[in-house]
Amino acid sequence: MKYKTDWNKKEDVERNWYIIDVKDQILGRVATKIASLLIGKEKVDIVPNVDCGDYVIVINTDEVKLTRGKDQKKTYYRHSGFPGGLKEIVFADQIKKNSTKVIEIAVKNMLPKNKLRDGRMARLFTYKGGEHKQEGQKPVEYKI
Repeated sequence: MKYKTDWNKKEDVERNWYIIDVKDQILGRVATKIASLLIGKEKVDIVPNVDCGDYVIVINTDEVKLTRGKDQKKTYYRHSGFPGGLKEIVFADQIKKNSTKVIEIAVKNMLPKNKLRDGRMARLFTYKGGEHKQEGQKPVEYKI
């Protein structure tokens, strides 16, 4: 009798909804948990070539913290593609401008750089305040 390993197909994946409150949480620690949920690492039937992750809703992104004074040292860069087009913004200013972008950048850089990354990022929903639009999905609160 031969043993056979069953591999999940994308039709067999069951996705759950989680809500994470990042109020007074450390950015890196929260981003690793979010990336782990988006990949589906905590599931028993994970398959490396199939996107097995869950949906994640992040609230209170404007109240996320950094350690040891990095809020004035951490800098985000972007480039327009033209000569002299390098723009930079400090973490404290980025939180005031668009705090959801901070979480999205941190999580995106923690996901594997492959074809599945865009689909995983599409299942991440970030909100500045404590309210969100996905009440119909009945998300489960995830404690960090």
